Amino acid sequence: MRAPEPADTSQPSPAGAKGGSLAEKVLRLREFSIGAALVLLILATWLVNPSFLDDQGIKDLLLNASILVLLATGQSVVVLTRNIDLSVGSVVGLTAFACGSFVSGTDHSAVTVLLLGIALGTVCGLVSGALVSFGRVPALVVTLGMLYVIQGLDHAWAHGEQINAANVPDAVLTLGSGSVLGIPYLPILSAVVLAATAYFLRAYGSGRELYAIGSNPEAARLAGIPIRRRVLTAYAFSGAVAGLAGALWLARFGTVVADAANGWELTVVSAVVVGGIAITGGVGTVWGAALGALLLTTIGSALVVLKVSSFWEQAITGALLLAAISTDRVVRGRTTRALRKRSRQ
Repeated sequence: MRAPEPADTSQPSPAGAKGGSLAEKVLRLREFSIGAALVLLILATWLVNPSFLDDQGIKDLLLNASILVLLATGQSVVVLTRNIDLSVGSVVGLTAFACGSFVSGTDHSAVTVLLLGIALGTVCGLVSGALVSFGRVPALVVTLGMLYVIQGLDHAWAHGEQINAANVPDAVLTLGSGSVLGIPYLPILSAVVLAATAYFLRAYGSGRELYAIGSNPEAARLAGIPIRRRVLTAYAFSGAVAGLAGALWLARFGTVVADAANGWELTVVSAVVVGGIAITGGVGTVWGAALGALLLTTIGSALVVLKVSSFWEQAITGALLLAAISTDRVVRGRTTRALRKRSRQ
């Protein structure tokens, strides 16, 4: 049985509801604030160093953000269901090295590399999703365990070796360095995946059901939503996107070591939460997550241009994450009180 149409959880609640209106306004304000902060940061850095916004500087910003935007998109779908995937960074490393090993010294096309990365990532996502949805193991435990398992397999496979750009086919490297109308291929691919995911979450019932699961799992179960299948699909999608990101990592950098993207897990989660997706699920958009990813990567680029220690990038990211979680907590409390007050009227 499908969820009733009024439970369109792409919006927090029906129009006119006080609690829903409050949550929606705060969410939009959060996304607007992130966009404004991003613009101000870029302008301030440009005033200090005008080369920050020359043709190469803009391309570097887009390229630096493209992979993180991809990972944030996949992570968003999982977090919306009130779960988390801490294995995405290790999946990127595994798929990047696997794709590099597969095409090293050959003339395979870029499409083959992308399909291989997506397939490997999907398998990793299905394993995590099956343990979370059908095994009933907490997502934090499963994905943290997967992180170490995948890292161990990757290091055992690599044996300290690396994939060199000289052995990667030109077609693959062109994917990472080429452009169309001056726009690099990588951000175009990221934008396509982002837009398709946003459309699915808003326009399809199965996408809106992910919001329902994150908002109230018990109500979603009573409404007949197949929670286990939806959660499994969310993890498979996150894994597929991470696998795609791994293939693009190979295309972008050419040289790949076993611990590629090591430590990116928390950066991805930070981008998602800073972008307005509640860590408790059910609220937010992938557009906001993409803005969060853009903000974090721009902060890192700006600090390099301004010759500021990279320590401050981690400190700022942590501060933004704490502020985002605190805001979500306050908004959720106020929304709950507003809904209770409305129900008594």
